[in-house]
Amino acid sequence: MHKESDFEQTIEQSLIEHSGYIKGDALAYDKKLAIFPDEVVAFVHDTQPEFWERFSSLNSGNAESVLIDNLVRELRTKGMLSILRGGFKCFGKTVRMAFFAPNTGMDPNALERFSKNRLTVIRQLETESGAIPDMVLALNGLPVVSIELKNHLTGQNVVHARQQYRDRDPNELLFAFKQRCLVHFAVDTEEVHMATKLDRGSTYFLPFNRGYNNGKGNPPVDGDVRTSYLWKEVLVKESLMDILGRFLHLQVEEKTVPTAKGLKKLQRESMIFPRYHQLDVVRRLTNHARQYKSGHNYLIQHSAGSGKSNSIAWLAHRLATLHDENNDKIFHSVVVITDRVVLDQQLQDTIFQFEHKQGVVQKIDENTQQLARALADGVPIIISTIQKFPFITQALSTLEKQGKSIDITTAGRRFAVIVDEAHSSQSGETAMELKKILNREGIESAIAEQILDMNDEPISDEAKRSLVREQLKRTKQPNLSFFAFTATPKFKTLAVFDEPGESGTSPFHLYSMRQAIEEEFILDVLKGYTCYKRYFQLIQTIADDPELPRRKAARALARYVDLHDYNITQKVEIIVEHFCTFTRHKIGGQAKAMVVTGSREHAVRYKLAFDKYLRAKKYHDIKTLIAFSGELSLDDHPGIRFTETQMNHGIRETELPERFASNEFQVLLVAEKYQTGFDQPLLHTMYVDKRLSGIQAVQTLSRLNRTCPGKENTFVLDFVNDPEEIYLSFKPYYETTQQGEDTDPQLLNDLAHKLDQWKVYDQTEVNAWCEIWFSNRMHPTGSEHKRLNSILDLVVERVKTLEEEEIELFKSQFTSFRNLYAFLSQVIPYQDSGLEKLYTFGRFLLSKLPRGTDRNIKIDDEVQLKYYRLEKYSEGSIYLRDGDTPPLSGPKEVGTGSADEEVTLSTLVEQLNERFGTDFTPADQLFFDQVQAAATENEKIRQAAEANTLSNFEPVFNQHLETLLLDRMNGNEEIFNRIMNDVAFKNFIAQKLMHTVFEKINRQAG
Repeated sequence: MHKESDFEQTIEQSLIEHSGYIKGDALAYDKKLAIFPDEVVAFVHDTQPEFWERFSSLNSGNAESVLIDNLVRELRTKGMLSILRGGFKCFGKTVRMAFFAPNTGMDPNALERFSKNRLTVIRQLETESGAIPDMVLALNGLPVVSIELKNHLTGQNVVHARQQYRDRDPNELLFAFKQRCLVHFAVDTEEVHMATKLDRGSTYFLPFNRGYNNGKGNPPVDGDVRTSYLWKEVLVKESLMDILGRFLHLQVEEKTVPTAKGLKKLQRESMIFPRYHQLDVVRRLTNHARQYKSGHNYLIQHSAGSGKSNSIAWLAHRLATLHDENNDKIFHSVVVITDRVVLDQQLQDTIFQFEHKQGVVQKIDENTQQLARALADGVPIIISTIQKFPFITQALSTLEKQGKSIDITTAGRRFAVIVDEAHSSQSGETAMELKKILNREGIESAIAEQILDMNDEPISDEAKRSLVREQLKRTKQPNLSFFAFTATPKFKTLAVFDEPGESGTSPFHLYSMRQAIEEEFILDVLKGYTCYKRYFQLIQTIADDPELPRRKAARALARYVDLHDYNITQKVEIIVEHFCTFTRHKIGGQAKAMVVTGSREHAVRYKLAFDKYLRAKKYHDIKTLIAFSGELSLDDHPGIRFTETQMNHGIRETELPERFASNEFQVLLVAEKYQTGFDQPLLHTMYVDKRLSGIQAVQTLSRLNRTCPGKENTFVLDFVNDPEEIYLSFKPYYETTQQGEDTDPQLLNDLAHKLDQWKVYDQTEVNAWCEIWFSNRMHPTGSEHKRLNSILDLVVERVKTLEEEEIELFKSQFTSFRNLYAFLSQVIPYQDSGLEKLYTFGRFLLSKLPRGTDRNIKIDDEVQLKYYRLEKYSEGSIYLRDGDTPPLSGPKEVGTGSADEEVTLSTLVEQLNERFGTDFTPADQLFFDQVQAAATENEKIRQAAEANTLSNFEPVFNQHLETLLLDRMNGNEEIFNRIMNDVAFKNFIAQKLMHTVFEKINRQAG
């Protein structure tokens, strides 16, 4: 296959012999009309004989030309896609130009009509302007696909094919947007790219590749070229007809722009052809659901830039119309769980193009009663937030009292639940209520069987039924399938949505961050990453030296430095000058920046410092906005209540995204807002002054990755985090996210035992509380409320008798138990009523326990900032392709902790100075405390210390010491280097640590 013509012939032969095509005649092409008139007439004559007979008798002698004239006129006004799906009017009758595959096999005539579609492949036809595309695919005489082929062996590739399309006249009918060909493929033997609108140099091509090794491109194919999937899979008759009928759609975006005469609304039309991974995921999911029915949890790990909204719309429509081999519906309703308003409208608009009728999609935007009615009426696609489901039972009761009772029966009904974002929509009790509502009858029938094994349970039968109902709602429901989309799955997400994909594990389908970056759908936000480090020294300003809890006081000292005016002023200067010098000129002068702060007070002080600096420097063309919740007062600004609206000069919260998008504002300062789900393509630079790790780091920094014309790169300036920390946060999500070892279910029993040992509650109290709660949890009386609180109050009083550190440890253990049970009960079908009771009791007890006193430690008047310096210490790229991907870890040893020891304020100040100052000393006790603690907790070291004399223990300790030091080298690199390079110093340290660890372990052992 050395020549382009050989490549053409290979594809043509495959389409004709294996894919349901007929060889077309290039000479039959009408250059002026850009269709194949004879094919059109033959199709209408063959598939609609009654119409043709009546029509030809009315137009004797010119029926063919009249038919073609009517078709061409409607093509001009409606476009090709509309004509293919809805036909065109001719003499008062609708003439169909295509018949799509029916959803069921119940109508044999529909299957016969589908078989009569004529797909033709035409090589080297010549257009009116003299252009000669390599191949055109036509459906019933109407051109729908064009292909330009290039062969690497002739020195040309897909880039040349794309340029050939850009040289085409976009006004010529065959290439005109919406008029004839709906998609144009640029193809070589390695890659496929596509465009749906030719516009000279502005033509935008998208990759249409399968992906290779989690990146761009295509895998090698045994005995064929890498791109053979295009004609052997995508363009085969059934597939192309499916794409034309159920995927392609016209997307209309409306944008408001300011003009001299006021605001003007502009509309932009785009023809959406699915990218390969979108086509693949929808088909794989529907095929699996058709074969295995309901009762499965699927995880779709698709990166930002994957086109998730369209994938969800296509999937929702397909699942709502999916039938099995017996023509029974797989799912009776599809529920889409989302908080995104844009997805609501997009779903409705997209699906309306397929169905052309109202009522297929219903958005729940009123109240829970509306949701209850939609479920009862069997609306095919329901769009709702997760928060409405817990109130359905209450809504049904209200409607019944109004004489408008609704019966939501789930017996024999199956539901598909599409989750827009797996983290937010599939966690906690709210999501469990959704399962309980959608499988009411199934759960109720299972209760009767399970309650027979609860004879020894000391609560009433009604309470038992309610308790078992709560247990059953958490596990997989046989009549529900979940389809969860996310770019950043947690360990729990992988465990709950566990349907294996091609790899044999979750996720079911993957479109990686790496592939999205390499295919240029998103930008690599780690390509320009600069880190600053701060060095400071504090001095104590009071004569007293109070003893304070180490960890809390350390946090208070760090907070003092974070909020210090000098610290913020120095950073504001760096940020503003960097923005003026490097950022503002990007993206044609439209570039914007975000400042990520650590708290609301941090953000407010940043805003005050920002505006002060901008005024002083007379930078009147840079304006800032702030985003934070609630209101705040500052001791040094008495009488002022700071709010987002007040600091933004009256701009309301709902207006902020649109106002920030305008040319008026350049910088947005945020505190726990706009760090997820905020899409602003003009956002180019991020200044980070907050500790970030894990998913939070990925989601926050990914605000920069959206693309737009003129945006070639991004930039991050980080005042807090190390490049290694950011690398470890992103690495699990760059390619394949791996799940670590399963969590040991025995941990639950261990935690339950630890909680019992505190002796602040007894089983009688837990049983009494659960009897009240489970007997009448939906409509508790005032008396029952009092009794529930009375029991909890007794336990709270006993907890208060513990030391403060013990209270925190007890709360930590109960929180760990609550979270672990909520997770494991979704994965393992627990039937342990004792764990369920403790879980439910604990959920409410935790809300009443005293809060910690972290905020009570105030050292602002007791220390001063003596020395401060910011220094750039790292810049460049963070390369995610290096290194192995660490698996995500699940809950392991949880609910443990130690008391926060008391130390003097001067000791902490000294330690912080030693660790963060420029003049480090060998006695940085914080570093050695960590090494000592790790050694004491190491099981092998403990065993050796307990079983040996000090002299015999020494070689074992020295063997582990280097590993312990290496693990903490980032904590204090200067001391680490001194230890590694100074043998005498290392031996001195080893002896000191060995004695301390040996004595501590044996003292603990008793």
